[in-house]
Amino acid sequence: MSPSRENRQRAAARARLERQMAARREAARRRRRLQAQIAGGVASVVLLGAVIWIIVAVTSDEPEQTPTPVASDDGWPCVYNELYPRPSTEPTASDPSTADPSADPSATEDADPSAEPSEEPEWSLPEGTQDVGFPESEPPRTGFQVFTFETNLGTIEVEADLSKTPCTANSIAYLANQGFYDNTSCHRLVPEIYALQCGDPSGTGKGGPNYRFADENLPAGQKPAYHEGDVAMANGGPDTNGSQFFFVYGVGPLEGDYTLWGKVISGLDVIKQVAAGGTVEGSEMEEGGPHPTVQLTFTKVTAGPVTPTSAYTPPPSPSPSESSEASAEPTESPSASDS
Repeated sequence: MSPSRENRQRAAARARLERQMAARREAARRRRRLQAQIAGGVASVVLLGAVIWIIVAVTSDEPEQTPTPVASDDGWPCVYNELYPRPSTEPTASDPSTADPSADPSATEDADPSAEPSEEPEWSLPEGTQDVGFPESEPPRTGFQVFTFETNLGTIEVEADLSKTPCTANSIAYLANQGFYDNTSCHRLVPEIYALQCGDPSGTGKGGPNYRFADENLPAGQKPAYHEGDVAMANGGPDTNGSQFFFVYGVGPLEGDYTLWGKVISGLDVIKQVAAGGTVEGSEMEEGGPHPTVQLTFTKVTAGPVTPTSAYTPPPSPSPSESSEASAEPTESPSASDS
């Protein structure tokens, strides 16, 4: 074979390999983009799959054997399972320091009086996970509680119905009283499902307290499952609630797999202001993304007292004349962010 022909064959083989590698890179890029943010115009089944991924990808660094919260048949009392248990400091039978000296008279004689006591086993938590203790297990199961989110853009108030989500409201109140949410920002905006996700001090979508608890008040089977003003828990699968939650500012295709624990009773305009700003270009590939362009930071979160009646006043229904006028005016279809 002549050198020139051999060189041409090598060049052709190299070109084929480069095309194959380019195709693989493009396929991988598309898969990542599909997982990170919903692409417009995809089939509804693929759309829902991507939607679910966006919300649940908040606990991907949790241990493989995450304990499942177990409570009584009616979900009571509340169970908050430790996510990363502290190593036991109890001595084991094989530990020579705990052996019975009466079994060997020389044991006490040979012991070194200057020896230091054994240190506690090292225990550290993954980045973003905080050891804040645990909420009480038997909080109020009736009444209403208002949570106030003071932010850099205005105040948001969320009311919880304790008859529906006592354990969830109890956890939110506990974390708020610990200052857990103070000076944290909402890290993820998903325009396609009208959701603004918050509650992670690390901003990565993986942070939270060192405990998990069971689902409550799932709107499973309802279409739509979530409405404007709803507040629901983000999770990493069934019964894996932590600290993260999302505000809903419109009606989207999200399935009812997330604990619906609150209703925005004031400040929805603040959330819509963030939504109107869209997402940071390219942030869907970052941890906790896509990130909102307009930053919403909780300066202080407080849990109000439990009251017997709701503070929520539904907006007045439009009069027949207003409804007919509104229906006569053309309206623009909502669209996703340009980002």
